[in-house]
Amino acid sequence: MAAPSGKTSTPSPQTSKRVLPRDPSSEIPSKRRTSAPSTLPSLPPAPPQPSGPFVEGSIVRIAMENFLTYDICEVSPGPHLNMIIGANGTGKSSIVCAICLGLAGKPAFMGRADKVGFFVKRGCSKGTVEIELFKASGNLVITREIDVTKNQSFWYINKKSTTQKVVEEQIAALNIQVGNLCQFLPQDKVGEFAKLSKIELLEATEKSIGPPEMHKYHCELKNFREKEKQLETSCKEKNEYLEKMIQRNERYKQDVERFYERKRHLDLIEMLEAKRPWVEYENVRQEYEEVKLARDHAKEEVRKLKEGQIPVTRRMEELEGQRHVLEVRIKEKAMDIKEASQKCKQKQDVLERKDKHIEELQQALTVKQNEEHDRQRRISNTRRLIEDLQNELKSTESCESLQPQIDGITSELRRVQEEKASCEGELMDKRREKEMLEKEKKSVHEHMVRFDNLMNQKEDKLRQKYRDTYEAVLWLRSNRDKFKQRVCEPIMLMINMKDNRNAKYIENHISANDLRAFVFESHEDMEVFMREVRDNKKLRVNAVIAPNSSYAEKAPSRALNELRQYGFFSYLRELFDAPDPVMSYLCCQYNIHEVPVGTDRTREKIEWVIKETRLKQIYTAEERYVVKTSVYSNTVISCNTSLKVAQLLTVTVDLEQRRQLEEQLKEIHRKVRAVDSGLMALCETNKQLEHKDHELRQKKKELLERRTKKRQLGQKISSKLGSLRLMEQDTCNLEEEERKASTKIKEINVQKAKVVTELANLIKICASLHIQKVDLILQNTTAISEKNKLESDYMATSSQLRVTEQNFMELDENRNRLLQKCKELMRRARQVCNLGAAQTVPRQYQTAFQDLPNTLDEIDALLTEERSRASCFTGLNPTIVHEYTKREEEIEQLTEELKRKKVELDKYRESISQVKERWLNPLKELVEKINEKFSNFFSSMQCAGEVDLHAENEEDYDKYGIRIRVKFRSSTQLHELTPHHQSGGERSVSTMLYLMALQELNRCPFRVVDEINQGMDPINERRVFEMVVNTACKENTSQYFFITPKLLQNLPYSEKMTVLFVYNGPHMLEPNRWNLKAFQRRRRRITFTQPSQ
Repeated sequence: MAAPSGKTSTPSPQTSKRVLPRDPSSEIPSKRRTSAPSTLPSLPPAPPQPSGPFVEGSIVRIAMENFLTYDICEVSPGPHLNMIIGANGTGKSSIVCAICLGLAGKPAFMGRADKVGFFVKRGCSKGTVEIELFKASGNLVITREIDVTKNQSFWYINKKSTTQKVVEEQIAALNIQVGNLCQFLPQDKVGEFAKLSKIELLEATEKSIGPPEMHKYHCELKNFREKEKQLETSCKEKNEYLEKMIQRNERYKQDVERFYERKRHLDLIEMLEAKRPWVEYENVRQEYEEVKLARDHAKEEVRKLKEGQIPVTRRMEELEGQRHVLEVRIKEKAMDIKEASQKCKQKQDVLERKDKHIEELQQALTVKQNEEHDRQRRISNTRRLIEDLQNELKSTESCESLQPQIDGITSELRRVQEEKASCEGELMDKRREKEMLEKEKKSVHEHMVRFDNLMNQKEDKLRQKYRDTYEAVLWLRSNRDKFKQRVCEPIMLMINMKDNRNAKYIENHISANDLRAFVFESHEDMEVFMREVRDNKKLRVNAVIAPNSSYAEKAPSRALNELRQYGFFSYLRELFDAPDPVMSYLCCQYNIHEVPVGTDRTREKIEWVIKETRLKQIYTAEERYVVKTSVYSNTVISCNTSLKVAQLLTVTVDLEQRRQLEEQLKEIHRKVRAVDSGLMALCETNKQLEHKDHELRQKKKELLERRTKKRQLGQKISSKLGSLRLMEQDTCNLEEEERKASTKIKEINVQKAKVVTELANLIKICASLHIQKVDLILQNTTAISEKNKLESDYMATSSQLRVTEQNFMELDENRNRLLQKCKELMRRARQVCNLGAAQTVPRQYQTAFQDLPNTLDEIDALLTEERSRASCFTGLNPTIVHEYTKREEEIEQLTEELKRKKVELDKYRESISQVKERWLNPLKELVEKINEKFSNFFSSMQCAGEVDLHAENEEDYDKYGIRIRVKFRSSTQLHELTPHHQSGGERSVSTMLYLMALQELNRCPFRVVDEINQGMDPINERRVFEMVVNTACKENTSQYFFITPKLLQNLPYSEKMTVLFVYNGPHMLEPNRWNLKAFQRRRRRITFTQPSQ
């Protein structure tokens, strides 16, 4: 049967995966029975119950909707071997997942996803899996509906809603265990089967093929054994603990006897301490009575003193009233005196103003007199000065004789100034020239510093990445005289990129070892260098020899213009500058003159470029292509790699430009020195001219001063004469001024006399008021004096009263304190004797108190003596007796408990013996049967295999396990099956044969094995397949699902096999158009018509 198997990346909504289920009505005579696919728009109702050799719990039908890769699909497996085959990705394992999840399996067990919602087809909100299981009483249909949004499942049994717990109970009743690798082995768990420990394998085997009670007995044995160990440990611990307690009580027996002797002394101490509060109480009570009597006497004395103070208080209040009235009258007189004093002050102020006015008039007259005297003195001085100036004017020489001298000096000064201006102009030119040179020097120096910084960056990268190479560079710079020919520093320092963006091409083309290599022109120089650096200094460096004939200028085999049409813009050689030896070496070693560099345009048409140019190496914007031609087939092979980011050559330094800058700096220094020498000569000449100019100016100044002196004297005389005339005109009449001042002073004196009369009257009034005020003050003083005397007497009486009251309060406080103390002592005494408030002292205490001392001193002495005796019993703990008694009780309890534990232990041992017999014997028989079949399977493959029951200790039931040992080669020994010792194919064969050994013994209704033949070689795969067919197709065997993506040719098949083909592709028929019977009729017609053709 053939069907299209093309797979589309975006299938249409109608495209669905189909499984070709078996139809019992098929009449095609073939060993592989197939049936048409059945895809329905919804899950179909359960078909009639099949009447075939299905065992209880076998799968009759599997239906899926929106599950993993399926839209709608229904599978009808056969009762024996079901072989599901299909290409990878068609959906074989999806059927396995449907079986697992449909039978309440955990999503994580499949190894695909941990959430059930991930098993629903992408884009769908719900998915459904329906499993129909065979039951003699009526098939069981289990439906699981998966909600993606809630990640929940809804369960149905025979179309009725139920819970997952009920489903699990129904499945467990049919002995279906989808979590048991011996029954259900999905694709992602094949490798884990070999990783099962012996213990896990035994447990899985018991659950899979053993009787239902076998695993139960095993679990009971483990529990019984665990409890037996606990009981043994408990009995041993309790027995040891009992012996220790008995020994400890024997040690403490003497201490207990000493404790009771000490207790007798402590009882006497307790009785003494009980009587002591009663004696103390009686002593305090007597003291209380004495204090109470003294307090009553002090209270009577306080009363008498308070009664004697009442008359004094009344007289003091009367005097206080008189004093208050007098103080009011004194204040009134004081106000009258203040008012009269203010009026007197006003009159005195008027007199002071009159006196001040008179003084001002007299001062003004004095000022005018002084001004007149000063004017006369200035007139006299001015006249004398005029006479002196006239005499000096007469003695001054004529101006005509000085003019020729002034003209000569002026002419000479003009000539010197012209020379000086010329010299200063030359100086300015020289300074401007020097400034220009300094600016140029600074610019060149800054440029050189930038070059040095760039070079330092390259050297820093070298030092960080290749420390030994950097140390060798420093040594070379200090020892260049040791070499005969040129030695170039590491190539990465010598290369200067014209454009930093192209550095990635050079770094990807030249190896890192050569980038840090020194380049020599002479073998002898290289030997000297390596001997010093590598042998002596132990530095790890690289060195290369430049070719004898230079390759630096060698032309490329193809002109660059021919390659520009492909997007190439340069060869590698043109991307950087380097010294001739370095360039020659790189051209010779790396053919940099033959390797072009392209752009993204080159990458776009790379196949065309490789085909037409036949270039061996090509660089595009981000990739490197290496093209080779096969020697045998002449086929062009290319490989491309992404370019790494440049790290070492991103800094560019133009050494030729730096050398030119050094030459330019030397020329600038030479010019600066020449300018400086010219400046010094010009400065000296200018200094001499300035000195001569200063001398001429000084001479001219002196002549000019002599010429202008006569004119200045005439001007001064005229000025002084004018000042003299003005001073003579400014006259003052002193007699008139004196008369006016005298008249004004007389008028003011008359006014003063009137004010003085008014002031005398006011003073008389003030004196009278002061006398009256003094009389009132004397009366007030008398009253205050009497009041003070009374207050002094009152204070003395009050002081005595306070002392008496203080004494009373102290006595009262003492009485209260003693009363409280009596109550406290009574309470303490009753508390010591455990008496209530209304109880009397018991007779036993009264009898005991009679034999004890009656004074505190005697009681204290006896207490001290008894305490000393009790303290002699050192090292005793009050809890010793309690612990001793407690241990005696505990010893008795432990003895009884130990007897019960031993009886219980005997019962457990009897139970273990019985359960062990019921479990171990059937288990040994079962393992023997498995071993027999497993060994036969391996023998048929010319290999050896063995299964045995392994236990290190017969009593450790939780350590029992099934051990599988195999050997695939006659030269080796049997080795235990582990995840590491055998190969993947050997583990697959062993796993498959073990499962086949379980097949005939199995009590589970079906077994699923997914793609276990993937790691097998063809021979083993064929043998295993034959065994699977022979074993799974026997009568009375359980159902078997065998999933595989491929099969070998000419394999044996059985009539009882069912082959299920899984197809997937865009050309599959729609579900509602598939008809199995029509397909079979067409197939028969084709078969019958072929011979006639």
